[in-house]
This record gives sequence, structure tokens and C-alpha cells, in this order.
Amino acid sequence: MSSSSIWRRKLLLFVTLLLLLRLLASASDQPQWVRISSAHFSVLTDAGDKKGRETALRFEQMRAVFGQLLLRDKLNLSEPLDIIAVKSDEEYARLAPARQGQLTSASAFFLPGEDRNYIVLDLADDQSWRAVAHDFAHLLLNYNYPPTQGWFDEGFAEYFSSIQLIGKQVQLGGDPELYTPQQSLVGNTQPVRNPPKALSDLLSQPVWLSFADLFSTRHNAGSYQEGPHHTMFYAESWIVVHYLINKNRLSETGNYFQLVENEKLPVEQAVEKAYGMTLAQFEQAVKEYYKSIAVQSQNPPQVAGQGNAAVLVQQFPAPVQADDMGATTRQIPIAEARALFAEVQVRLPEHRDAGVKELETVVSDPKMENAIAHRALGWVAMEKKDPDTASEELRKAIEIDADDPWPRYYLSALRFRNAQFNGQYFLGMANMMQDLRAVIEWDPEFANAYNMLAMARLEGGGTNSAMEAMRSAIRLNPRSENYLLNMARIYLAGKKWDAASALLKQLAGSSDAQIARSARKSLDDMPTLQKYGILPVESENPQKPVEASASVSSAATSAPKGEDEDEAGRPQQPARAPDKRPVKYLKGKLLSVDCSVAPAAVLTVSEGKRSMKLRAADYKALVVIGADQFSCGWKNLPVVVNYKSGGKVDGDLLSLEVQ
Repeated sequence: MSSSSIWRRKLLLFVTLLLLLRLLASASDQPQWVRISSAHFSVLTDAGDKKGRETALRFEQMRAVFGQLLLRDKLNLSEPLDIIAVKSDEEYARLAPARQGQLTSASAFFLPGEDRNYIVLDLADDQSWRAVAHDFAHLLLNYNYPPTQGWFDEGFAEYFSSIQLIGKQVQLGGDPELYTPQQSLVGNTQPVRNPPKALSDLLSQPVWLSFADLFSTRHNAGSYQEGPHHTMFYAESWIVVHYLINKNRLSETGNYFQLVENEKLPVEQAVEKAYGMTLAQFEQAVKEYYKSIAVQSQNPPQVAGQGNAAVLVQQFPAPVQADDMGATTRQIPIAEARALFAEVQVRLPEHRDAGVKELETVVSDPKMENAIAHRALGWVAMEKKDPDTASEELRKAIEIDADDPWPRYYLSALRFRNAQFNGQYFLGMANMMQDLRAVIEWDPEFANAYNMLAMARLEGGGTNSAMEAMRSAIRLNPRSENYLLNMARIYLAGKKWDAASALLKQLAGSSDAQIARSARKSLDDMPTLQKYGILPVESENPQKPVEASASVSSAATSAPKGEDEDEAGRPQQPARAPDKRPVKYLKGKLLSVDCSVAPAAVLTVSEGKRSMKLRAADYKALVVIGADQFSCGWKNLPVVVNYKSGGKVDGDLLSLEVQ
């Protein structure tokens, strides 16, 4: 081989190697996303497997500590929770919410929704998880503890938010408003981010709120839109719960709430009956408890703002250790990761435009198009009250990934919303129930899926099965008054008058004006319903629509709506009596299909000498068995149909099987 040939080969090898190095460098510039799945949580992160596992571990530990405090072996998480942990301040800024035009200074935030909840963490702060401990406590209280007064929820959330993880130990009981990071599980420390003032400073003042005022304060506990916590309400609520936990009086507290919430006893009587002391004695006992632990504190306050940071701190082994936590790691393709990131952005008004632009970029590129981007665009269309676009995007998502439960959930919510707001029957009810069953199989704790399934079953005439599904929804989310109101409607449909009356009387005293009004109206209408079997004609004050929206929290909504308007500003439609027609079965021959008023269709089906006209409100949503899709050209086919009678020779079609 000549020297020139050797030289050319070496040059070619050098150029190839150079190109390869450039490609590798370009690939390394792309963020690498992984999903860490532990027993109860899912963490999406670009900070690597180790950081992702540490994040999942912290939430598993917080969940276990919560269960220990309330003596609960099983805890519900009745809406899916997605945790996104980003590695840099720059990435976090693309998601962080704005408050009064400024991005939040907290290193984590909680984003609630009626379909799912998000927690977003900035892992540039090793203790960012502590910034959402208060909201995390509210979340678990809402799904695992009966309704309480505001002081208990806020006091418990404050007590819980004092949690610190030091090595393999958990610490609880310090002043929760002192953000004093210590050595974390990985041995790092972080600087304090805008440390707030101590609650113990407030309690050191000579004058407290009277407990009569504290216990009667109407506070929207767990609203996730709380104001500053440095108030006497929060300070006293915290120390009362501190007292109850450390004096082992939580079981008596459960009795107190039974008396005051369900039996409607005055606060003074309920306290005396539950705790065996007067309200004044109870207040004095808590004050003396605080004084005693303040004296015992190893770090008494030297200057204002320091507080009693070591106020009766308890330390015990973490109930979940890193070696015991099973978790799996899955690499997430960059296109899916971009869509998942944008799916959070669109839920915040300040980032929505950027999120939509990113999603549209993803779906416009055949190499990047994915189901996540389409379902997120479907959700955005639902928020804009554009059901046609929403349906189109969600169906595209199903075509790409038939196993993803979210498009099916959103389609069900879309049908539910349309039926409730427009006073129509559920279009594609059989499909809706099938989709909801798939969602529940994916997440057996998804309370709102049971709620929607219950109301669909009720309209189909199945009061017993509706009752069963609604019981599951209430068990998973015991504080939802909308679910309780829906259960009352099911009781009425099933003629369980006593049960309906008891529930409606309870709801008539609700602090939610619409719930209370709906309950009172149902009580007023009950005698007519019992006597004649139908409700009187409603002319005003319609009932509140059933809670089944896939919308985000009020953080992403605009101006408040009038009491008698729906989310689009339209007058609410009167509540409809449930469709109690029985489902009927017919085996015969499909003679013809009339699609002249598509998407509606009228099918002529014969059985012997009898011929039936069966209407399908939307043949695209009709359950079809034995064929890939519905055809308007079908003739003379043997079929089996399920329908509800409209008269002797007509009805509404529910499903069709081609034989």
C-alpha cells in the first residue's frame, strides 16, 4: 500500500472520529430525564437516578411519618400525584408560579388540580422537599381524615412541616416556621432561603387569642392558597396540636370532631365532653404546656426571630430507609420529557403560552409526536371550553398510545361536563363507563373516577351500582361535599328517603353557599318526589353542577363567577331527574342506518315482525363489538343491541354487537 493511501485512510479515520466526538458532545448537551417509581410515588427528574431516588425516599418517609402520627396503616392518595424534580434554578424558573409579578422564592411548590396534583422541586436546594411539607400534610389530611375545624388542619400541617431528616433519623416538633436546614440524607447543607419569623416568638407574648375565638374561626384550611403563617391563629393552632400529639390525646380529638361537626354541639360542650375539662381549663393546660417546653428548650431564644427552635423535638428512626425502598428507573425519551414538562406549564397562567407553543412544536414533528403532547393539548382545549378540539386531541392521543389512561379520563370528564352543563344525557355513556373502569383499574384510589362512574350508572338506572361506586368515592375523599350531595341524589333515586334526608340536612348547613342551597332545595322537593315520583319544575336556583371537571385549581382561573353561572359564564341548567329506564336487549337484524343528521344516527332493527327505530346520539362514540368501527352503510346484518325504550317502537341505543 502506498504512503498516500495510508495517509488518506488516517485522515478519513481522524475525520470520522472527530464527527463522532461532536455527536457525543451534542448528545451530552441534551438533558437526560428519568422516571423513578417507588411504592407510592413517581418522580420525573433530569438530575439523575441518585437524586431521583433520594427525592422518592423523602416522600415515602414523609408519608410513613404522617401515617404514624395518625395511627393509620393504610393511607389514600385519592388523586394521582406527579413529582417533578429539576436540577437547576434555570429549569425551575420555567415552572415556578408568580406571586404579584415575582416568581416564588420557595424552592418547591404544590400545584393542585381536580384531575391530578403536582409537586415541583428545585434540587439546587437539597431540602426543597421541606418547602412543600405543609401542603403535603393538607393533601393527606383531605383524603384520610374526616372534616375538621380550621385550627386542627393548620395546626397539624404546621407540626408536620417541622419534619427534618438527619442521617437515618426523623426529627419533629421544632418551630415549623424556622427554615434551618441541617445535614441531609446525602450529607449536604443549604443556605437559608428568606427565613420567616418564628411562631414561638408570637406565643411568648402575654396575650393570646381566646380558644373560643380560635376554635370558631372560619379558616379555609387546606385551600393551598393560604396567606402568611406568622399569625397568632397559626401559632396557637400549632401549639394546640403539639400538645394533643405529645399528650396522646388525638383519639379524644376525634371524639371532639364527631360531637362538634356531626352532632352540632357548641364548642364549649364538645370540649368538655371529649376532653373532660372546660374550654377555659383546656386553654390553660395548653399555655402551661408551652411554658414548660419553652423552659426545657435547649436553645432558648436570644433575639427576636430566633424562636424556641428546639421546642420538645422528638427524634426517632425514619420508618423507611434507603436500603428498604424498592424503586425502578425508566429512561424517558426527550420528546416525551418535553411534553411532560409543558403539561405542567400549561396549568400556570404565567407559563401557559410557552407550554402550548412547546406542545405544538412536539406534535408538529413526526419524529417527536407523542400521546402526552396530544392529551395536554386536549386538556388546554377543555379549559378553553372547546370540546370539539379537545375530543380530537384526546382521540389522537389514544391512537398513539391506547394504554395511557389520561385521555380516557379526560374524554369521560368532557362527556360528564357536557351532560351536566347542557342538561343532556351522557353521550356515549357505555364508552364512558368502559373508559372509567379502565382508569380505576389503573388507579384504584382515583376518587373522581368513581364519582363520575356512579353518576353515569345512576343515569343508566342502576341505583345500587351507583351507590356502590359513590361509596368508594366518599371513602377515598371523605371531605368532598359534592360527593355527599351526589350520594343524596342517588338515595333519592333509590327511594331511600331517610338516608337522603339525613345527608341533605347535614349539607344544608354547609359553608359552601351552593351546596347548602342545593341541599335545602332537595329537602323542599322531597315530599313532591315521594308523592308523585317526579321533581317539581325548576324555575330558579338550580342545583350546583356535579363535580367532575378536569380543570385546574383556582390558581389558573380568571375572575369569579356568579352563583348561578357555570364556568363559561352561562346560566346553569336545572338538574335533571336520573334516567331510570331499564336497559333492554334485542337480537335481530339491522335493516338500515340513517346518518343524515350526523353524528347522530337512527338504526332500523327488526325482531320477527316488530321493527324498532333506535337512536345513537353520536355513532362515533357508540360501543361497537364485532367490527372495527361503525358504518352508516350497514344493511341486513344480524345484530344484538342494548337500548332504552322511548316508546313501543323506538328507543336510545347503548351498544351494538355485529354477529
